[in-house]
Amino acid sequence: MLAQIDGDLITYPCAASCKENDPFDVAKYRMEEKLREILDTVQATEFKIFLSSNNFRKTLFQSYKANRDNLERPKHLEACREYLVYEWNAILKTPYEADDLLGIYQTDETILCSYDKDLRMIPGKHYNWNKKIFETVDLQTGLKHFYKQMLIGDSSDNIIGINGIGKVKADKIISPLNTEQEMFDTVYDLYTKHNIQDSFLMNGICLWILRNEEETWAHRLLDLTLPNPLQQQVEAALNSMKYLWDT
Repeated sequence: MLAQIDGDLITYPCAASCKENDPFDVAKYRMEEKLREILDTVQATEFKIFLSSNNFRKTLFQSYKANRDNLERPKHLEACREYLVYEWNAILKTPYEADDLLGIYQTDETILCSYDKDLRMIPGKHYNWNKKIFETVDLQTGLKHFYKQMLIGDSSDNIIGINGIGKVKADKIISPLNTEQEMFDTVYDLYTKHNIQDSFLMNGICLWILRNEEETWAHRLLDLTLPNPLQQQVEAALNSMKYLWDT
């Protein structure tokens, strides 16, 4: 089994756990301990570690994660990232986040190791090392998770959903639906009802984790029936993205 590991959730917590005067070796030890624990638990025969790079969402939408811009980064964070790259062969690829690389390289032969709730939209085997939980996500469950996130939003990434809709209400709205077109129509109608339809496409592009390189949520929408105003927004977004993959 090939373990795909969310390196962002290794480096940041281990760096942040260090006290002000702790040397880098403290963070290094904690990273190695966590990585070996994960690999032993999932009985991995191979592994890949992914780290975030400069990503297309931030390029397209300045508000994406803007709430983090003034936060102080842990002292050893860059050293942790470099260590994983040079000593553990961690992978970075512009313009993708670690989440995207985990989604792109997920197969029937891999297990995705992370405790990021957003990654539950990716079909396949999962291991949450914080909760010690194994799970298999099917395509339908993954789609429903995404559309629930569209309703709820993600305050940690500065993505505003629909006011008054939390996990319970989102589950009641999305769970009975069967097709992606039904999920899409239901969520878009609610955005329109709350007069926030202008943020619908941006939220979807930011929340959707890629399954193939250069294929965002805007590309996926080409397979759905869209209202005319949104169709025009999608076409404009796709045109604006063309330069991203060549930079």
